Amino acid sequence: MAEEAVLGFLEKNEQIIDSGVFAEEQGISHDEIVNVIKSLNGFRFVEAQDIKKERWQLTDEGKTYAANGSPEFQLFMAIPPEGISIVELKKKLGDAVFAIGSRQANRNKWLEMGKSQVSRKVEHVDDNVKAMLVKIKDGETLNKEDITALKGRKLISPQIWKGYSVKKGPNYAPKRRKPATDLTRENLQKGDWKEMQFKEYNFSAKGLPVEGGCLHPLLKVRQQMQMIFLQMGFEEMPTNNFVESSFWNFDALFQPQQHPARDSHDTFFLREPSTTKTLPEDYVERVKQIHESGGHGSRGYGYDWKREEANKNLLRTHTTAVSSRMLYALAQKPFEAKKYYSVDRVFRNEAVDRTHLAEFHQIEGLICDRGLTLGDLQGVLYDFFSRLGMSKLRFKPAYNPYTEPSMEIFGYHEGFKKWVEIGNSGMFRPEMLLPMGFPEDVRVIAWGLSLERPTMILYGIDNIRDLFGHKVDLGLIKSNPICRIGLN
Repeated sequence: MAEEAVLGFLEKNEQIIDSGVFAEEQGISHDEIVNVIKSLNGFRFVEAQDIKKERWQLTDEGKTYAANGSPEFQLFMAIPPEGISIVELKKKLGDAVFAIGSRQANRNKWLEMGKSQVSRKVEHVDDNVKAMLVKIKDGETLNKEDITALKGRKLISPQIWKGYSVKKGPNYAPKRRKPATDLTRENLQKGDWKEMQFKEYNFSAKGLPVEGGCLHPLLKVRQQMQMIFLQMGFEEMPTNNFVESSFWNFDALFQPQQHPARDSHDTFFLREPSTTKTLPEDYVERVKQIHESGGHGSRGYGYDWKREEANKNLLRTHTTAVSSRMLYALAQKPFEAKKYYSVDRVFRNEAVDRTHLAEFHQIEGLICDRGLTLGDLQGVLYDFFSRLGMSKLRFKPAYNPYTEPSMEIFGYHEGFKKWVEIGNSGMFRPEMLLPMGFPEDVRVIAWGLSLERPTMILYGIDNIRDLFGHKVDLGLIKSNPICRIGLN
């Protein structure tokens, strides 16, 4: 209907001067007329020129005064001929109307204000403010002085009205035929293709945006963690063995075979292949000895160590299994101080909830050198976590089978305004290092934390299942910005 009105009018007239006036005359909404003009202009049926007009509209406060009267008029009408106390007047009008109304009424010299009493100074007043607001509401024009006065009281605000003037274009026709987008077999058989109008190809039009790959938040934080380790002079350990033997995962770390963490409730054991057949026999014997009867000043655990238990294959429960392999390989050579780190996936047979999954990523760092102390460990931790934006640290004594002393690490989170646990640390026990073949003065300090927890804090994610796993929203991955390390 709108298109027929525009094209039909231009058939008999040279121009539509104002689309707003035209829409009002035709009884069609201006938005509908504008949409048709844009479409016709795109196909060169018409040529459209923009029209912009500044109009005034009432603010919320202006609408209230247009309906109820201005505050000064309300206040004047609330004062009886004999006058009224200020307290009573405030009760009748409210504090807001009284404050604005008394100020404007005094400016208009309508009132006699005493310390406690208010009376009229004139017998009759007109509410010119309401009258002007009603005129603007009805689309009438006001003089410049009145506009300035209403604008100064923030009762009106400017509104830019946009419309078009329209004239015939090079492709003008009284009626638009919809161009065909396809040439079909039926068109060729009937021969009606000769009369058809086809839609032109737009060779400059852009195609659909190409879907590019997006980095997962875990990968972003992982990369920045790796950069911190590299800046501190660490080497990355190979972590490509998800399947590990119980020997490297537990026994080499001086973790007893009856330890609760080795139970099937906490560990995923493999059915096929269920056991390993490649272990360094001389080292296995030394580990068995230290477990059963101790040595190097240790009493051991005093139980019968079973080889078949050590041979069981499992999904590694921590990347410290990688550390035990690397340290054993290091001990077989002339001693050289080393700094190692790893960031990779580990597996625990745990119940899934908002903060736990059956698999997650562990970040681990260790330093092997002569004469290291607990003070060295704390110094390295301050350096490492300060690069993450956490310079306030606390340490709490803890127990680990393979480290002594052991410490839980807490950092003060400026965003949460509280202390949060951020990792675990300790010094590897002599019962772990000496059977490997290290000299007695060699010490290893180490610490570990998960990758998921700092990532959740940095990206404001409170459910780990929204970050990792099959339920992750791909839209979230695409919209996440580059992460800036700094937990404060």
